[in-house]
Amino acid sequence: MELTQLSSRRRYADASVRAAVTAAVVLAILPLGWLVFTLVARGIGPILDPAWWLQSERYGGAANAIVGTLIQTAIAAVVAVPLGVLVAIYLVEYADTGRRLVRVATFMVDVLSGVPSIVAALFVYAVWRTTLDMPRSGFAVALALVLLMVPLVVRATEEMLKIVPQDLREAAYALGVPKWKTILRVVLPTAMSGIITGIMLAIARVMGESAPVLILVGATRAMNVNPFVGNQQSLPLMMLQEYNKGPSGYETVWGAALTLVIAVAIVYVLARVLSRFTGPRMERS
Repeated sequence: MELTQLSSRRRYADASVRAAVTAAVVLAILPLGWLVFTLVARGIGPILDPAWWLQSERYGGAANAIVGTLIQTAIAAVVAVPLGVLVAIYLVEYADTGRRLVRVATFMVDVLSGVPSIVAALFVYAVWRTTLDMPRSGFAVALALVLLMVPLVVRATEEMLKIVPQDLREAAYALGVPKWKTILRVVLPTAMSGIITGIMLAIARVMGESAPVLILVGATRAMNVNPFVGNQQSLPLMMLQEYNKGPSGYETVWGAALTLVIAVAIVYVLARVLSRFTGPRMERS
């Protein structure tokens, strides 16, 4: 009798927990689904027009904002990815050789991880514009994005390097392989799948930042592919400008928002695809 009651209580508890977990998943999915539906319903109109992708704002499109966003993000990635990966390698592989420097680097990465984008933008403005007296440009935006990307890349790479089995490193050392070559030929290829995923997610994270473009670059309705000279448009900046126009610009705002979401989705899909084709593969016998 007691075993029957215990079994009933377990089944009741299991059913209750399952129902609670299912309800939590539904509550999390509903707002996201509603958001995606709203974006598609209100933003699909402008992006179906080929001119949206091929012409600048001056001619009714958004090509200049799309190109500006991609250029600024690409420059930030070129700087932040190698820097973040090298810092993560030092924190994981060379932690025993400089404990004080490791603690300082870890603290700085933790601080940067919580820095709002507006603070990063103001810091770059103070150095780039006020101290160095350099003009506002897309490159200045990229510098602010670097500050936001580096801690994300460092954390993602660090976690991936930590899960690489220590036996692989020791086996390479036993064969007389130097440490730098072990990291390059053994550790990094083993963790490459997760590292690429983390890098792509970091790129997607900073692609839609609005604070840096509001402070560090001027808007333009013309195409500008030179991030070092002149104003350069981006999708977040375009959305703000169109929103300030009132109801007449709302359709363009939704179109730019959907375009930005599509760009982020493409980056995420690329991360999943690259993660499948990178890293070591086991040969089948």
